Amino acid sequence: MLPPNRKSGVGRDGFLLALPRDLPYLGAMIMQGTAANAAAIVVGGFIGIKAGHLISSRVRGTVMSGLGLAVLLIGMQLSLKSQQPLIIIAALIGGGIIGELFGIEARLEALGNWIGDRFKGSGKVAEGFVTASLLYCVGAMAIMGALQDGLGSRPDILYAKAALDGIASVALASTLGIGVLFSALPLFAYQGAITLSASFAQQIMTPAVVQEMNAVGGLLILAIGLDMLGVKRVPVGNLLPAVFLAPPLVMLFVSS
Repeated sequence: MLPPNRKSGVGRDGFLLALPRDLPYLGAMIMQGTAANAAAIVVGGFIGIKAGHLISSRVRGTVMSGLGLAVLLIGMQLSLKSQQPLIIIAALIGGGIIGELFGIEARLEALGNWIGDRFKGSGKVAEGFVTASLLYCVGAMAIMGALQDGLGSRPDILYAKAALDGIASVALASTLGIGVLFSALPLFAYQGAITLSASFAQQIMTPAVVQEMNAVGGLLILAIGLDMLGVKRVPVGNLLPAVFLAPPLVMLFVSS
């Protein structure tokens, strides 16, 4: 049973979106989850930059390898839950084409380089910005947490994500520098947009849609892990539109 002050979020089509709604909470607290997430990245990154010199390069390399392996695990867990591999293939192909046409990866790198030009001697600024931005924005917690926040519930998912991202920022910033701090900006814009459009988004976020979106995001997270381990550089930025192609493909080709 749900508490009397919460609604389950059942849409007109009868599906249940497990994101409780608390209307008194909505007005006062909306966007607080995303704000906490962005703040955790900045604080963690700042700690990593200031304390990074106290850690030897060998230790930093080992920590980054461990973090890369953890990212691989998260990506595999999400991607293997897919029930519609053809949807995933179509989304990645279509998303890759769109990303290449718009040059998303190049634009992210250009923004990172622009930041780097203003912080000379601060490490691999562009790499840190792009890697951290993609890592923090792609994935189930970013999407579902922002929806939970926008639907008026306490953003517990984003609070948990803030803790994880803050810890990751310490490790990333100690190696990649100040670019990691600036990844809080695209994260705030991305999750904030989802939060503000949550009332519309809940109508299309069926369990099947969420599952395939998570699977596409999981593959992109997997690619980030490969890059962090130095195995293969994948243009993840250009594949980002695939995450948003998954919902219409599921609605068109998968029967409810």
